[in-house]
Amino acid sequence: MERPQFIPIIIGTGFGSGFWPWGPGTAGALLATVMWAVAGLCFGPCQQALLTVAAVIVFTVLGTWATARLAPYWGDDPKRVVVDEMVGVWIPLAACPQLTGEGSTWAYCAAAFVLFRFFDILKPLGIRRIDRMRGAFYVMADDILAGIYSVIIIAVARWAI
Repeated sequence: MERPQFIPIIIGTGFGSGFWPWGPGTAGALLATVMWAVAGLCFGPCQQALLTVAAVIVFTVLGTWATARLAPYWGDDPKRVVVDEMVGVWIPLAACPQLTGEGSTWAYCAAAFVLFRFFDILKPLGIRRIDRMRGAFYVMADDILAGIYSVIIIAVARWAI
């Protein structure tokens, strides 16, 4: 049997983070969070937010494509495909303030990560139903919904505080 192509592997595994043996989904989400933080060092707050939204859109499309290419080799929803976790965590991060030396900005970033992982792992509120559906888009969709629930909480917290 031939091997999957390199580009779908790189995209699907979140630049290789999905090969981390202890919690590949957490590794992918952590890499995406670090990428978001680094983008904040290079761009202003508005540009960072727009770049994050663009990353969500582009990597949803690329992730769906890569997952469809990898499924014949690795199965329907392989643990090492973590591009879905990357997209999912970028959604609440898009609503976070740019990181500064202030503790509150770091707290929002940490909350976005923890909230996303909470919803991704426990799969409440319809996420489990989507997770059971078959197809490359649904691999992405359950994490997108986890990200949406997380961004709602982040937005309410920012508004209330």
